[in-house]
Amino acid sequence: MDGEKVKEFLGRVVADMAATEAAGSVVVGQRLGLYRALAEGPATPEEFAERTGCHPRYLTEWLRGQAAGGYVGYEPETGRFSLSEEQAFCLASPEGPNVPAAFLIALGMLRSEPRITEAFRTGAGVGWHEHHEDVFVGCDAFFRAGYTAELIPHWIPALEGVEAKLTAGGRVADVGCGLGSSSLLLAEAYPHTTVLGSDYHTESIALARKRAAEAGLADRVGFEVAGAQDFSGTDFDLVAMFDCLHDMGDPLGAARRVRGALAPDGTWLLVEPLASDRVEENLNPLGRLYYSASTFLCVPSALSQPGGYALGAQAGGAAIRDVVTEAGFTRFREAARTPFNLVYEVRP
Repeated sequence: MDGEKVKEFLGRVVADMAATEAAGSVVVGQRLGLYRALAEGPATPEEFAERTGCHPRYLTEWLRGQAAGGYVGYEPETGRFSLSEEQAFCLASPEGPNVPAAFLIALGMLRSEPRITEAFRTGAGVGWHEHHEDVFVGCDAFFRAGYTAELIPHWIPALEGVEAKLTAGGRVADVGCGLGSSSLLLAEAYPHTTVLGSDYHTESIALARKRAAEAGLADRVGFEVAGAQDFSGTDFDLVAMFDCLHDMGDPLGAARRVRGALAPDGTWLLVEPLASDRVEENLNPLGRLYYSASTFLCVPSALSQPGGYALGAQAGGAAIRDVVTEAGFTRFREAARTPFNLVYEVRP
């Protein structure tokens, strides 16, 4: 045994333990608005307490921990903590990637650890609806930031003829819509288009309906509680699925339903996590993130449903192509990609 390699490995363990424990502090910062408050300007813990109304002793430990992780800057000469422009963009800006929401997902899914541990022994599933609400809220908040940056500016224009149809007034089905952020983005961008969002999770659909009403879009955006294999409607110009096909126990049934719901010249916009077909090419930090989430969320969700599939978050393009081809689609291409997603255009 190589002692230096042991030390190297333990160093990695310390970094992982620190990151794991720090997740709670990030979520505290999000819930209390601490990042937004620090973005207003540098502050000592005492000054920060006055700004936030929180206890200075807790804030001292929180600020120091954030600085140790590189999430916050520290100036020894003044004792003040601050956010750089880049940190503030990622942690506090409404236009940023909403990094804290990713940690909210992580804490939410880890609450299910006892059930997931037991599922390893039994092979049973754990449904999406059985997780803590932080998973649903966190996923919506985190993924909404990415969809806002990519969906209308990049993904829709990458699909052949779709933007013109939606501009003129098209019909869209947003399958597995969750809290409806993607549905609302499409309706806001294309005021002549109608959108039907569907999801099997009743609580998510209730929130989606509330958001549509608050946005003044309820006349063009409807929501229904329905699975991906039995959502209503036909003759859609666009069916969209955002980061959800791999969560389904019966993705083949879902693909066949999409095939039947599309207009003859319709398009299926299928967004999936970035992954290679080769396992060894997924053995990197992003792959680790996705495999961990898949172990707690995606695979248990699929195993809780009939159908016999459990693709997982790192299924890769070949597995997705196999499903859509078996469902009767003849055209399948990668239309776009981001550091986190693969975007497919699928046609009959």
